[in-house]
Amino acid sequence: MRTSPLAAMLALVAAAVLGTAVAAPAMAHTVLKSSDPKKGDTVKTLDSVKLTFNEAVRFPVVLVRDAGGKKYHQGKPSTDGAVVTQKVAGALPSGKYTIAWRVVSDDGHPIEGEIPFTVKAPEPASPSPEAVPPSAAPSPSTGASSPPPFTPTPVGASPVARAEDQKSGGIPVWVWIVVFGIAGIGIGLGISLRKKP
Repeated sequence: MRTSPLAAMLALVAAAVLGTAVAAPAMAHTVLKSSDPKKGDTVKTLDSVKLTFNEAVRFPVVLVRDAGGKKYHQGKPSTDGAVVTQKVAGALPSGKYTIAWRVVSDDGHPIEGEIPFTVKAPEPASPSPEAVPPSAAPSPSTGASSPPPFTPTPVGASPVARAEDQKSGGIPVWVWIVVFGIAGIGIGLGISLRKKP
């Protein structure tokens, strides 16, 4: 049975189309669909980086670095199918940063890329002036009475006499000194006169 040239040509075209359709999925590689933060974004804070691919990936590596090369990622990234999450170590200061990533697709093909972004941290709140505490010293209007002035009492006076002196105002100390001085002189003279023949 002879085949017409037209039928042979149609068979070749069909085979080529079918072969292309089968080979297309095998040639397709993993691609990054989205990221958080996105390329060129400006954020105030950043707790983690999230990368979403078009299919599941393996062996992810994610680095977060500033313009000087200092690293700000913490621990290893976690993978949930096509989503890779990398935690960030602490609050990022204002500046320019880059997310460098590398993953391996299901077919074993490694892919990598970089995502630049900017951090503009909020300004710290200015400290409010502290309230001045009220003075602990009593004000003149409180009516606090001062203690009565101390009045010295003569040596040897009884507690009752001291109380009476304090109550009545007492006799000045110098009067007592003069009285006891004169009495002492008199007693001394009396004793000396008795001893003479």
